[in-house]
Amino acid sequence: MLLQNNINMIKVSDTAKKKIIDLMKDDGFDAATDYVRVGVKSGGCSGLSYDLKFDNNKGEDDKIFIDNDITIAVEKKSFLYLAGTVLEFSGGLNGKGFVFNNPNATRTCGCGESFSL
Repeated sequence: MLLQNNINMIKVSDTAKKKIIDLMKDDGFDAATDYVRVGVKSGGCSGLSYDLKFDNNKGEDDKIFIDNDITIAVEKKSFLYLAGTVLEFSGGLNGKGFVFNNPNATRTCGCGESFSL
């Protein structure tokens, strides 16, 4: 199932796109054909934490989105937590790396890596 231009999908900022392409290349993945897998798992100081990795296999329960030329795979169970999220990248000395701006989160931890609803 390929969903594109859906307002409830996960968005990728320009800075995140550039970093994703570089990191995928470094890890032997191709941003044109492989996926950025975004998920949610139990843990972290706020109860849930984000999971971000590269993948070249699509699971049968995955929802697939394309935003800013990046293909994103999300397991169905994680999608409800991530709908409307913008994936950004904050670099530099004070940068946090990848940042999830999640409109569904009612509370986040100071590092931004975990959240609760």
